[in-house]
Amino acid sequence: MAYGRCAKGSFDLLILFRIKITTRIKNARHSAVLAKFDAALFLKLAPPFPKVELLQFDGCQKGDIVKIKLNLLFFTQIWESEIIENGTENQRSWFVDRATEPPFFISAWRHHHELKQDNEDVLIIDSIQFYSHNWLLTALFYPIIYLQFIYRIPIYKKLKNTH
Repeated sequence: MAYGRCAKGSFDLLILFRIKITTRIKNARHSAVLAKFDAALFLKLAPPFPKVELLQFDGCQKGDIVKIKLNLLFFTQIWESEIIENGTENQRSWFVDRATEPPFFISAWRHHHELKQDNEDVLIIDSIQFYSHNWLLTALFYPIIYLQFIYRIPIYKKLKNTH
């Protein structure tokens, strides 16, 4: 959903495109699923294109850095994000990454990851807010980014045997 323009350097998130995808992992425990959020899972979640090379993965705690190289066929792009917030309360955990060095096609990016216990299941909620350099480019990239997060659903569901 579009909300307008985001001033360069600003990240109030009032006006970005938003994607929200919830995945239910049946018969899982919150703490076991959360423990799987590591570099190995990060690489499994990467879609087939663009190819991703993990350059740095500090973790999911505030201040941690994740840095990747995207291979876009004829050139590469670095994408660096910082975890700007994390927390846990009542079988609910979250962490938020913000792009500090996004690829050329994104000017603002914020991804809120949430895991929460729902009876015998765990919900993983990906809430992504992003903006490209104008509303038209943002609209063009929206379905591409959406599909890359839909790609994660079967990978997340394989975490079900982790209680």
